[in-house]
Amino acid sequence: MRKKFKLLSCLILINIVAFAQKEQIKEAQSYYAKGKIEESLAILKKIEYLVINAPDDVKSDFFFTKGNVYKELATKNIDAASNFSLASGAYRDVLLYENDSRNYKYAFKANLALKEMKSVLVDGAYNDYKAARYKESADKSYEVYLFDKKDTLNLFNAANSSLTAKDYIEAIKYYEELKKINYTGKGVIFYATNKKTKEEEAFVSMSARELSIKEGIYENPRNVLPPSKKNDILSSLAYCYLERNDYSNASRYYEDVLQVNPGCMDCCINLVYIKMQLKKDLIDQMNALGTTPKEMKQYDKLSAQKDEIVKSAIPYLKKALVIEPKNEEVLKSLLGVYRALDMTNEYNALKNK
Repeated sequence: MRKKFKLLSCLILINIVAFAQKEQIKEAQSYYAKGKIEESLAILKKIEYLVINAPDDVKSDFFFTKGNVYKELATKNIDAASNFSLASGAYRDVLLYENDSRNYKYAFKANLALKEMKSVLVDGAYNDYKAARYKESADKSYEVYLFDKKDTLNLFNAANSSLTAKDYIEAIKYYEELKKINYTGKGVIFYATNKKTKEEEAFVSMSARELSIKEGIYENPRNVLPPSKKNDILSSLAYCYLERNDYSNASRYYEDVLQVNPGCMDCCINLVYIKMQLKKDLIDQMNALGTTPKEMKQYDKLSAQKDEIVKSAIPYLKKALVIEPKNEEVLKSLLGVYRALDMTNEYNALKNK
């Protein structure tokens, strides 16, 4: 009898808690309807930890309201990328719980909100890029990619925007992900001419271009099938790592680019630059040594390593001269390497040539 009484007490308590949560969610919904977003959010944050044990219908009410609140904040451009992400997570929770319970109260509206958010983010990323807000553009493009990972162009846009913003850490993250998913950029670029500037501009989608043409701002639409972006991704990764002084990864990617594009002059020059930087690091270590027998032995070892590094630059300088035979800077650099390594025959032959 006592066990039954305890069980009944627990059920009553659960029902009381669920009722209280429903009332608080209604209050949050009321604040949201009146445009009092901060007040609505405060209530939701207060009860969020309790919702995990609530019935499915209460969870649906809570997460749909949460999605609406964060979507409203993002639409007002208040920490847009972050709040869109929180809204997206909330709407996805609605779909999760309603699929489990088979009680589809908000599923249609949640799906509609997700599509609307994607459209807003795409447009926002495009407008931010045009306004030179590259970091914000990158954040929004990446959020769109997280919405729909099949739409990989947004990940590429996030990487390019981060590179333009000189945010090399984020750019590396995005380019590495593009490389991992074997992104090639196959698709269509939608162009149209700005009537005012007479310059051709690219649009993020056909619908965005059509809207601008209907508004009378653009004309002369045309579509372009771009070449593979693989080489661009490898080149960008090499450049980002070089800017981060990560010579190992920079060298690896410049070598990869040369495999795809043997005529890449920048690759050859930058690989030589990396060799010279490694040489400089070794010289700094050598200059820091004293004159004890142990240190002199270490000095000789570092000196030999230095010469090997300098020698390893020769193939890239030669390749650069094949690409641009009349490049005087490359010619001088190769002569300097031969002189430094006492390669007299090679020096004289190149000098005479």
